Parts: sequence; structure tokens; C-alpha cells
Amino acid sequence: MVLTDLDGVVYRGRNAIPHAVEALTRAATSARVGYITNNASRRPIDVAEHLEQYGLEVTADDVVTSSQAGARLLATLVPEGSRVLVIGGLGLTTIVEQAGFVVTDSADDDPAAVIQGFSPDLGWKQLAEASFALADASVPWVATNMDWSIPVERGIAPGNGTLVAAVHQAVSRMPVVAGKPERPIFDAALARFGGERPLFIGDRLDTDIKGANDAGIPSVLVLTGIDQPKQVLAADQRSRPTYVLRDLRGLHEPYPVTIRSEDADGTRRVTVGESTVTMRGHVVRAEQVGPDEMDLLRAGATAIWDSGLAIYGLDVDPALYGGE
Repeated sequence: MVLTDLDGVVYRGRNAIPHAVEALTRAATSARVGYITNNASRRPIDVAEHLEQYGLEVTADDVVTSSQAGARLLATLVPEGSRVLVIGGLGLTTIVEQAGFVVTDSADDDPAAVIQGFSPDLGWKQLAEASFALADASVPWVATNMDWSIPVERGIAPGNGTLVAAVHQAVSRMPVVAGKPERPIFDAALARFGGERPLFIGDRLDTDIKGANDAGIPSVLVLTGIDQPKQVLAADQRSRPTYVLRDLRGLHEPYPVTIRSEDADGTRRVTVGESTVTMRGHVVRAEQVGPDEMDLLRAGATAIWDSGLAIYGLDVDPALYGGE
């Protein structure tokens, strides 16, 4: 089973990322492919139709959204049929209703819970309703996700995390979170798709990779989105990917073996493919550079991660991250 993030992995803005559609189409011939998104503003059918525009064969059942994970989380907090204050758009309201809850937009209706997700139409009035309902500390509060920013056509804009923070400032407590990097969305995906050998693909270390690692799912970082070689080298223990790929063509290529050794003087060596990185003390150097720069990055990351030392205390060869 292959689970994949969307923005930065499948598409960027309006355009499909090179090789992504072909690689995922090929993967679908031998494995179930599921699409996982923190975007709570769109319904699964909307996401599926968007992906079909790129040439992928996708149905709504192939998509798991943070709204669905949030509704699943709600079901563990309040009984089915409860009245729930929904702070969000159609993508969230529809899912909450389908889960068997009664939707309201007013705190005056004494909701049993509040669920909050992103919508570009949200304003002060809706956030205030959430604050009024959450003044009762016994009312559960679910956030679909805590993404601080979202990429839009004109650039980077505030995400759901900023709107949740506004309510937090008013009520002095935090919600339980359904989306990446928290477990509920991964649990929802595993429950939906099954499979004994899942693999999760993402482009962000702090949400995609950390979340997959915490859920016990092997992870793939592709360098087609947010995080790049510098961030890979600096990744903390919980955010380190199992595999690092230049793009999704790597899904269908053999992954190179990592060879570790240590010299008598304490110099540690890591070789991946035809590239070798050495580390002695706090000094990390590219000893041999092969034809594939990804192998150099993989070797450098392994050497740094194995050391247990923080990146800011190391003298790292710029060749490892494409610097000069």
C-alpha cells in the first residue's frame, strides 16, 4: 500500500510535478494507492476530481482528508447524533453530517463539541462562535489540522493553525488534532485501505515524515516540495525519512545500500553508491563524490544522524547540500 501527500508530491500550484503521475499510475498496478491531505476545505470527491485532471485514476474512496479524520476523532469524544458546532466550509460540514452528527453554526444551540477546519471564508464571527462554545471547558474541541501556512496561487497564506491559535488565545486551551503529523489521519488511512506493508510519501519533514514515523509507517521524502537537502541533514530523530528520493521515479528504482565503517583513528565513513562521506569529531566531509548527488546526500545524512550531534555544532561540507 502506498499512501501519499498531495501538494509538493503530486502537484505544485496548478501543475503536476514532473514524473509524479506516471510513477503513481505505475504503482497502482501492483499496490493500493491512497491520497492523504490535511486540506479540510475540499470534499474527497473534489480532491479526486482535481487529481483526475492530471491523468490519475482516482475516486473519492481513494482520498482521506483531515475532515474525515476529524469526524472519526469526534466519534470517540461525543455520541453519534450529537449537535456539533462546525467552524469551516462545505468540505468539513458535509463530512461531519455524513458521520451522523447534527451540524450547527451557533454556540447558542449548546453544541456537544466543536470541530474547526480551514475555509477561506472564515471570519471573526465564526471564530467568536467557537470561543463562546468553548468557554465551557467540558466541550471537546477538534482541529482538523494545525498547518501554519498554505500555498496558494499568489504565494504563502495563513493556514488553519493561525485560526486555531486565534481561538486558543480567547479560550486558553488547545484542541485535539486530527491531521498530520498527528496519528488520527494515519489511523483513518490504515483503517480505510488496510495492507500489511504501508509506505507514506511526503515532502515535509515536520508533518509528513514525523507523522508517518510516529504511526510506525516507513516514510519517503521527495525533494519536489518544501524540504530540501539542508533540512534533510538537519532532521531531528523523529523527522528522519526511511528513504530520500529526488522525485517519484525513485519508487521504481533500486534503493542503494548504505555501508558504514570506522578507521583506527576514529574517522567514521559512510558509503552510498559511489559516494563516501567521512566524519571525524564535528567535521563532515565529502571524500568521494559519485555521479548521483542523491547518494552523497544519503551518505551525509546517515553520517550526521548516526553521530547523535546537532547540526548547528557541525562543520558540514557544502557539497552535501549543493552549496558552494
